[in-house]
Amino acid sequence: MAQPLSRVERRKQETRREILDTALACFGERGYHATGISDIAKRVGIAQGTFYLYFQSKHDIAEQVLDDLMARLSAALTELPPEAPATLSDYRAQAGRITDTLTRVFSDDPRAARFLLLQAAAIDDEMAERVLGFYDSAAALQSSYLQHGVDAGYFRADLDVEAAARAVNGMLLAAAMYQLRDPAPDAFERLTRTVREIIYHGLAGETSRHDARDGA
Repeated sequence: MAQPLSRVERRKQETRREILDTALACFGERGYHATGISDIAKRVGIAQGTFYLYFQSKHDIAEQVLDDLMARLSAALTELPPEAPATLSDYRAQAGRITDTLTRVFSDDPRAARFLLLQAAAIDDEMAERVLGFYDSAAALQSSYLQHGVDAGYFRADLDVEAAARAVNGMLLAAAMYQLRDPAPDAFERLTRTVREIIYHGLAGETSRHDARDGA
């Protein structure tokens, strides 16, 4: 059984979290490159030297913000196994549950979402590669869902699953970007619901389309 954290350790974790949150706020307001470590430290109310007890650099913070958000998104995408849906109706239900989880991730921390979607890739080539690598991983996972649908017969047999996965993910990312402009609670859900409808009726085989219309 893990020992409870001491008061000092709890305070260290709180300070680290406060520095991360403040850095993210500064990045959103001023941009990554225009934000200095002194800006972050001043807003937190700590000496600049104290900053280096928690993070090596501003880039270190950016990496950890990105890691945290990508981990949460990956957990949402892998919450349910790709091989679970046996029918298009099952796939619809599973896609809805995954989308609900993604919505919570973006809604819980819209600043982190803005950082991922608009800022991180522009920091430097290394960060751009990490963002693109995440997109590649998400597309590979989406491909496995679609390939299972092809194998199970509820998606078209001639479906190019790799291209379809990238197209679907592109639409979902666009929906997330639109949410940055329109943070209304139902805005992202409406967009992702429409994306799912495009999938159901554009990717499904003839039998599945009849089943969907019949309410199967």
